[in-house]
Amino acid sequence: MSKRVLFIEHDHVSPTGPLGERFVDHGFEISSVAVVPADKFETPNVSVAWPEFTDFDVVIPLGSPWGVWEDERIGNWLLPELKHVRKAHDAGVPIMGICFGGQLMARALGGRVERAERAEVGWLTIESTSANLPSGPWFQYHWDRWHTPAIATEIARTSVGPQAFIAGRTLALQFHPEINLEILDLWLAMDGGCAEVESVGIDPEALREETKSVQEQARVRTHALVDYFLNSIAPSTPTVE
Repeated sequence: MSKRVLFIEHDHVSPTGPLGERFVDHGFEISSVAVVPADKFETPNVSVAWPEFTDFDVVIPLGSPWGVWEDERIGNWLLPELKHVRKAHDAGVPIMGICFGGQLMARALGGRVERAERAEVGWLTIESTSANLPSGPWFQYHWDRWHTPAIATEIARTSVGPQAFIAGRTLALQFHPEINLEILDLWLAMDGGCAEVESVGIDPEALREETKSVQEQARVRTHALVDYFLNSIAPSTPTVE
């Protein structure tokens, strides 16, 4: 029987890139649930028919242009999703939260999410205490930060805030290991995408060129990160190294 990984795609521009590629390498069948379709992007407080997360071997909540703290704006699906990921975590389902997904896990496990003092956008290094999580550079694209839950062990941060934690069989990440040029182009092509990047003093074309030049090395790091997650965190007796 094949293993199943569920990717939660909160918007319509969430390909899984080298992240999904590595799960396929490990023999996983990929399933996905789409949350906010393209035609509801401006009115994202939709209702979602969630699958049962505990039916999957791994759950991966991906990024989102909305905030984990925006209950009034997206609460119709955010609040149920928080309950689903907490139930899955408590049941021992391995979870890898990416950016919004990492913040989602922070809130679901008792931490707090808020607007950061400044945005982190582009290829940035992190301060890691784990030999299995290299300093990067990793791609960042966020304006929020989490406060690590008391039950978790933080394993990476920057001056803006935490970048990774482990809690049981959950790994939360603030950065985007799935990014490549194809995905970045989708984000920049969205309404306001280039302006969003320019608002923090970054030239979109320069960001594209940098991504093009580093994406192969980043792909290798992402594959190693998935290996670490599956070999050291997802097993029934996870280890923190």
